[in-house]
Parts: sequence; C-alpha cells; structure tokens
Amino acid sequence: MNQTHDTHHDLLVVLGPTATGKTKLAVQLANRLDGEIISADSRQVYRGMDIGTGKDLKEYDINGKKIPYHLIDIIEPIEEYNVFQFQKDFNKAFTKIQDQQKLPILCGGTGFYIKATLMNFHLPAVEPDKELRQGLEDWTFEDLIQKFESIALKTLKNHPIDTKRRVIRAIEIAMNSEKEVGNTMYHNLQSKIQNPIVFGIEYPRDMIREQITERLFDRLDQGMINEVEKLLDNGITHKRLESFGLEYRFISLHLRGQLTQAEMIEKLNTAIHQFAKRQMTFFRNIEKNGISIHWVP
Repeated sequence: MNQTHDTHHDLLVVLGPTATGKTKLAVQLANRLDGEIISADSRQVYRGMDIGTGKDLKEYDINGKKIPYHLIDIIEPIEEYNVFQFQKDFNKAFTKIQDQQKLPILCGGTGFYIKATLMNFHLPAVEPDKELRQGLEDWTFEDLIQKFESIALKTLKNHPIDTKRRVIRAIEIAMNSEKEVGNTMYHNLQSKIQNPIVFGIEYPRDMIREQITERLFDRLDQGMINEVEKLLDNGITHKRLESFGLEYRFISLHLRGQLTQAEMIEKLNTAIHQFAKRQMTFFRNIEKNGISIHWVP
C-alpha cells in the first residue's frame, strides 16, 4: 500500500520562519512518504533569483534520489506573480501529484500563499492596473497603508502589506473588486484538499537570529551580490529589484552607492530578523483562524 494512504492526509504542509530548515525537512518527509514538494515561496517562482531566495536546489537530492519539486523557476523576474496565480498553479501541481499516487507536500514561508490554499480563499481576478500603479509609485509606505485601510473590503483585511509592492497590489484589488463582482470575475477554484496536516518548525528566537546572520554571510560568499548584478545586466530595473524586498532591495541600494557594503549587510541583517518575526506572527494568526499547526521544536 502506498504510504500516503496510511496517513489519511492528502496534503502535508511544512511552514516556519526563514532560516529554519523547512526545505531540508520537507525533502526528508518526501523521501520517506513517497511525496513531491510544492513550493510556497513568492520569490522562488522567479528564474535567476537563486541565492537571494534560498532555493537550495541541491537539498532536493537526498541519498542520490531526486525529490521532484513544483512552482520553482516558473517565470521571469520581469513578470508579475500573485496569490491568485499561485492558487491556480498549486491546484494544477496538487492534482498532478495525486494522480501519480504520491503525497503533495506544501513547503515555504509565504504565509499568505499557505493561508489562501488551506482556507480556499475566493479572490477577485483583478488584472494589473498600470495607470493606478504609476500613480501610487511615489507615495510613501505609510500613505499607502492609510489608503488601503480606508478602502479595504473585509475580505482583504488579511492581505499581506509588508512591502510597497504588496500594498499597491492590495489597493489595486480593493479599488477594482466592486467592478469585478459586477462582472462575476471572482476567482472561484474549488479546492480538492480534503484533510491536510500542518507542521511548523519552531526554534528559540536567539537561535533563529544566529542562523539568519550565519546564512546571510554564507550567501554573500556564494555570490549574492553578483547575482543581483547579473539581474541588472539582464534588464531588471532597480525599481523592480526593490519590489522584491530584503536581499534584492538592500543590494540594489548598495550597487547604486546609497549604502556601503558594511551598511548594506547591517541593515539587511536587521530587516531579515524583523521579517522572521512577522512570519511567526502571521503563522500564529493562522492558528486563530482555525488552522491547527503542529509545532516541531
């Protein structure tokens, strides 16, 4: 009997803050349970963004066995990607893995993608509004937040707004939702998930801080700055790099001469620590929404 039937779960989720070894655990589980991994990472979908996003593709090779993965390296950095597209891509991958009688394992740290999947969010299929985006580009982050909160529908209150790009997208959805409702353009994919089980990796906060700092220097040694320079050479703008946040934003500032390398490392390190804290807060809030997370120390 296939081992996936023994568990009675049709989806296994591995989540947690950055630098906690989610991929490593997911690969071990996939190897043991005859599974395939679906990435829940909003930046790993982009080609050429490897070191900064922590794809660690070598980790999908365990004891000489290649563990299949999905939703990594599927679009170019110049293209837009959002939770609406993720839900569609997830459903395709989920169905394909199930058809092969294997266990789908959703792994990542983009909490909103995971929440939308587990709670089967019905989101408006709002197309990008270039004119609106151009009008909002020069707004401050604080003004964008205020604008969003003044117009957001109740269903959008949990939309991630941790970067300017995401706040602008949230405003875009909120401003176009009423029109889209009239046109019945709401995304209404029927979830096929019946009985998921969710595991979260939990480390003491001081240990996570140590691992984040150590990993940052490892990635710099691996050529993370050169990776960003190559993206620029391939036509990706500094404005686009900033929209990806964290590594790409701060290295972009450094390459434009706005930060020394030492300043870039210090500010980036602090920003990643703050990001990890926000991730944990989001995951705790997921539990308040009725999703049970089995925390693994």
